[in-house]
Amino acid sequence: MNPELVFSVTNIAALAAWVVLLCYPLRREPIVLAARGVAAALSVVYVVLLARGLSEGGAPDFTTLAGVSALFAQSEHAVLGWTHYLAFDLWVGTWAVEEAARRRLPYLLVLPCLALTFLVGPVGLVGFLGLCAGWRLRSAERA
Repeated sequence: MNPELVFSVTNIAALAAWVVLLCYPLRREPIVLAARGVAAALSVVYVVLLARGLSEGGAPDFTTLAGVSALFAQSEHAVLGWTHYLAFDLWVGTWAVEEAARRRLPYLLVLPCLALTFLVGPVGLVGFLGLCAGWRLRSAERA
């Protein structure tokens, strides 16, 4: 396995899926399904990389910071962790798009949350959850 190649391919796939996902107002359902397909494919890559890593090096030490630092110092393990981030952040983005449609949130308010989810995953998720809560309060006040 060439870690640089896996890194490049997973990045390109995730970026393409995010670009398509950000075009959601055009055709939401097929776009979300396509992005979810990429997230699922990234998850399969993750499982393969994890299985390979476990078969070659045994169980990693996640119980100490030193153990996690040593783990990510190896490029094969760094790619494994990065693929994990790509898959989960993309899945959260697809969930946010569907949830926004269900709640009838204006897309222009959701777009920054998606961008943040792409760039700094949990920040985008917190922003989206805050948007949902604020929108619900706003709707309740109007009723």
